[in-house]
Amino acid sequence: MAKLRAGEGILRRKPIEHIEETEVGGGGGARLERSLGMWQLTAIGVGGIIGAGIFTLAGTVANGTAGPAVLVSFLIAGLASACAALSYAEFAGLIPKAGSAYTYGYAVLGEFAGWFIGWDLLLEYTAIVAVVAIGISGYFGFLVEEMGAKLPAWMLGAPGTGPGHRVDLFAVVLCLLIAWLLNLGIRSAARFETFVVALKVLVVLLVIGVGVLHIDTGNYHPFFPFGISGAFTGAATVFFAVFGYDAMSTAAEESKDAQRHMPKAIIYSLAISMVLYVAACLVLTGMQNYRHIDPESGFSTAFKSVGLSGLADVIAVGAIIGILTVMFTFMLGVTRVWFSMSRDGLLPSWFARTHPTRHVPTRVTWIVGATSAVIAGFIPIAEAAELTNIGILLAFVVVCTAVIVLRYRQPDLPRTFRTPWMPFVPALGVVFSVWLITFLQWQTWVRFAVWFVIGSVIYAGYSYRHSALAERRPVE
Repeated sequence: MAKLRAGEGILRRKPIEHIEETEVGGGGGARLERSLGMWQLTAIGVGGIIGAGIFTLAGTVANGTAGPAVLVSFLIAGLASACAALSYAEFAGLIPKAGSAYTYGYAVLGEFAGWFIGWDLLLEYTAIVAVVAIGISGYFGFLVEEMGAKLPAWMLGAPGTGPGHRVDLFAVVLCLLIAWLLNLGIRSAARFETFVVALKVLVVLLVIGVGVLHIDTGNYHPFFPFGISGAFTGAATVFFAVFGYDAMSTAAEESKDAQRHMPKAIIYSLAISMVLYVAACLVLTGMQNYRHIDPESGFSTAFKSVGLSGLADVIAVGAIIGILTVMFTFMLGVTRVWFSMSRDGLLPSWFARTHPTRHVPTRVTWIVGATSAVIAGFIPIAEAAELTNIGILLAFVVVCTAVIVLRYRQPDLPRTFRTPWMPFVPALGVVFSVWLITFLQWQTWVRFAVWFVIGSVIYAGYSYRHSALAERRPVE
């Protein structure tokens, strides 16, 4: 075993070859259960990617940002995401530990880089859970109206989203429901996720198969009603809908054979999802003029507009059930990042305690569930969505940069998957991510800056001194 000596400040790294030695126990049995197979991992990835993008954001972006060119928005976002996905795949096979981008950044670029991206993902993933919950709530409202029922206005949306709205109660309940499900244990939760993902894919295939018969090609003109810039702005908006594999990769420590299965699951999940996204966008904008697409329940209203109200109801039910998987994937992601940061000593080890028999981080799961519930209940979807994208794009920059650095620093490490066309592919991922960041609103930068300052204060006041590497690091 390697000898341990003093660390190197904010640049100290978790050495990959001794990564197990640098993790603190956290007390209370800080152990995750390895029970996920490759197809369960793929289902979690598809569950995180397909959902809000098709059922919510496609309509929102088509209506007000890109028009029919929402298809181009998804292709741009998908291309950028694919470059990063190949980098994630290499790391997932090399470092099969919880934490994803946080752990990769910590191991290659140093502790502060790891902290920076981990702290950022805590906010980003939690906000995504909230955004998706709000989207599901929109479909729920559509169903209630179709059934002829009328709910009290106070419970139908966040303040300022409509007359009499006080809280989006259904979104709040959903966030707490997913937290409860995750606390049942990863084995039980993954079985539920796999079943619901299969159901969701069937609904999407139904939408595509029936919708293609009702396409009016005249709805594709003009294809760029908001100009080329509208398509790029749309890409920045929908980007968080094409990277569910990032959150899925945080479950590496719960995979039966992460080194072999994780890279495949990342690639499979993105490929499956992008094919379905492209087809669904063509159907949505072909069935209804972009001006008339409902921003909250696009497909349901599109099918209703062509006289298929019954199918519209089926789609709404499928959307409600299917988008639950997105909430599941990203709440799983944020809790595993938080767990990893706490086990490494960067946050109090109290958060790293796991349930003695279910082996899940129960404490952080309930905290995330409650926090996302507050965001979903009281912040409009547009403002909540603005909290999500910049951090994920920066995570991609970190991972793509780190895979290049590590390839040249330690070329002989045993990699079960190697990113092709090195360093062109990860470099392209960096360029795409930085480019998409420039299309985000200035308010997004302000929120990000505030969160970063808060995180820097916590790191300087607590994490730097309590890190598991503060007084030791493996050396030859």
